[in-house]
Amino acid sequence: MWHVRQRAPAGNLGADQPHVRGRHRPGLDLHSNPPGPPRDIGDLADAFTYLATKSGPYMGVAALNFFSRFLLVIVIAVLAGDAIASEASWGNLRALLARPIPRSRLLGAKLASATTLAFLAAMLIPVAGVIIGTIAFGWHPVDIAVVGLHQSALRVTATLALASLYVFWSLAWVLAAAFMFSTMTDSPAGAVFGAVGLYVFSQILDGISALGSIRSGLPTDYLDSWTHMFTHTIGPTADMLRGTLLQIPYVAVFLGIAWWWFNHKDILS
Repeated sequence: MWHVRQRAPAGNLGADQPHVRGRHRPGLDLHSNPPGPPRDIGDLADAFTYLATKSGPYMGVAALNFFSRFLLVIVIAVLAGDAIASEASWGNLRALLARPIPRSRLLGAKLASATTLAFLAAMLIPVAGVIIGTIAFGWHPVDIAVVGLHQSALRVTATLALASLYVFWSLAWVLAAAFMFSTMTDSPAGAVFGAVGLYVFSQILDGISALGSIRSGLPTDYLDSWTHMFTHTIGPTADMLRGTLLQIPYVAVFLGIAWWWFNHKDILS
């Protein structure tokens, strides 16, 4: 199977074109002007984009790989950061709490609503990618003997479903952070910027190799671990398990602070 960050030998993908059963359908720009084989098989962005032109389900993989880096982060932060702060900015929060509604119950309802919308947004990306990719390039298995890649379209789709769930959970701390900031401010934009800022800060620290093992405690360190399921292993990896467990304390701390802060703050708007 593939080895991440390992440069392919000369004439690897470029010399032997993959044998894929089925015919392509015209439709999208990628079909009329498809990307060439990636120069470096370790460059997953290029590899996924290239494979998307060979098998429709890989369009969903490429879309998830692209959007999970930043755009999905912003969407999740907006949905969670707007939950409480928007009510305060419009002056509705005080009126809501004037009724016999416990603050914890209001927070729970707002959190459930934001989480549901964020989950749907995260799932919409791969689903739309698979549908568009299948229409444009067909439902074909991928068979690239030169790198030992043999995957059926159904297996790619099933692995993508697991990867999508992992990506959503890996960004749960962003949702929790944005929700926490939403209880502290009357500005939805402030809550969104606070959560996105933490994400960017974590990514910057994660890119500093001098930090060594400290990086393994950052919430973004295992964000891309799901890509290994499409390269050189079958099923969840050890890094995915670490990434899943790592989110629990971050989510618990951020939500715990949100509950404590909101239950003790004076509602003035």
